[in-house]
Amino acid sequence: MRSGGIFDYDRRKVRIIELTEQTQDPGFWSDPDKAQIVMREIGFEKEIIGKWDELDELRESIQVFQQFLEEGEDVEEEMLGEMNRFRDLLQNLELQNMLSDPDDHRDAIITFNPGAGGTESQDWGVMLFRMYSRWAEKQGYSVSVVEYQDGEVAGLKSASIEVSGNNAYGFLKSESGVHRLVRISPFDSNSRRHTSFCSVFISPVIDDTIDVKLADSDVELQRFHASGAGGQNVNKVETGVRLIWTGTLSDGTQSRVVAECQQERSQLKNREKAMVMLKSKVYELEKNIKERAKEMLEDSKGSNEWGSQIRSYVFHPYNMVKDHRTNHETADVQGVMDGELNEFMKAYLLATVSKGIS
Repeated sequence: MRSGGIFDYDRRKVRIIELTEQTQDPGFWSDPDKAQIVMREIGFEKEIIGKWDELDELRESIQVFQQFLEEGEDVEEEMLGEMNRFRDLLQNLELQNMLSDPDDHRDAIITFNPGAGGTESQDWGVMLFRMYSRWAEKQGYSVSVVEYQDGEVAGLKSASIEVSGNNAYGFLKSESGVHRLVRISPFDSNSRRHTSFCSVFISPVIDDTIDVKLADSDVELQRFHASGAGGQNVNKVETGVRLIWTGTLSDGTQSRVVAECQQERSQLKNREKAMVMLKSKVYELEKNIKERAKEMLEDSKGSNEWGSQIRSYVFHPYNMVKDHRTNHETADVQGVMDGELNEFMKAYLLATVSKGIS
């Protein structure tokens, strides 16, 4: 077991040594962005190694309990406990090992855009906003509100949050698409059932290692008064920045991409952040184009393209959350809305790995 099999234990140990040697270079921190990337990779490799070592210790512990059991000792309960810990840790390690895409380690930007339906869809948008915020907090990730526009009556018109932490994008990439809600509307005096939609778009936060060129002539700059959950200097100074890119993607399709930021007090900083978001979104669209082309070559279904309905959340007449790509479902609607999403993400990663899609 020490060899690590598909986890490449020995290769990871060598990789840690190679990366650590880079940090000994006197000029290592002269480029903070690249240095952070190296430090993050070291942390990731050490985490995988640590979990594998823990598995190895559990395996040895289980073997000891087996010997005690064969000798007539009453240790069955303790052994089952160790076996359950082993199984759970192995599943988590397998899940983490599936994150093989070069961008999986990156932070993520989640953008929420409620569909047609006014208050109903806008309220659904804020419910998803809370769901993903709670999921991120449970994973130990940090969440910052980049842009937030309140709905006219309830909910939100649009919002973007940045989720920072190791493999944030790798896990969240499964969530891009349209999310559908069926419930008895709290805004309907006749208590009728309503169906609402909200688009969720996930993009990796890119850095200087990725070059996305956008012509200045294709980018429109708009300024606005910052407001809402992420606002600063509300209704005093136009610190909020909106960048709109209109251009052609690599497959020839015309696209319009919008990025807003009102996170900072400085308009300049908001503009810089909005540009990173804009490039990140365009980069994600280009990734999707390549993935769709790969899927077509492999004759596989279940495209995760922007705009596809991926999951339904039914609150009435029964309780069910179902992912239409993997058929994974649960009746624990409240748990899902409280951020219990790992099983859905795991099912998606397993499905994409089995199809050879990263």
